[in-house]
Amino acid sequence: MNITIHYAFLPHTDGEAALGFYRDTLGFEVRKDVGYQDMRWITVGPVGQPETSIVLHPPATDPGVTDAERQTILELIAKGAYTAVTLATDDLDGLFERLQAAGADVVQEPIDQDYGVRDCAFRDPAGNLIRVNQR
Repeated sequence: MNITIHYAFLPHTDGEAALGFYRDTLGFEVRKDVGYQDMRWITVGPVGQPETSIVLHPPATDPGVTDAERQTILELIAKGAYTAVTLATDDLDGLFERLQAAGADVVQEPIDQDYGVRDCAFRDPAGNLIRVNQR
């Protein structure tokens, strides 16, 4: 049995800013860009890896979410405490420099962790925590 991760979901609060970050800065390809009313779902993924995607979705749009709950979710997203994803690259320092030059919100510069991983961390335009490991 072979199980893979096909989609991961991250909320976005601004579709154009999310596109600028994931497509233009990280270099992901846009696989789908779907709108409904005033909402937008954008599916992106690494070039050459069509089986792995991130769906950038409007936050707190589920039926039954109250206005107070929606506000709490938006506050957690902005703090980077709502969700996170970890990426990997062959050139951590090069990617970090590119992200920093693009104005990404740096949380942690590249560092060798005690647990054996070299990584860095930053936030996407919505505030989601993005960690990147050296492959």
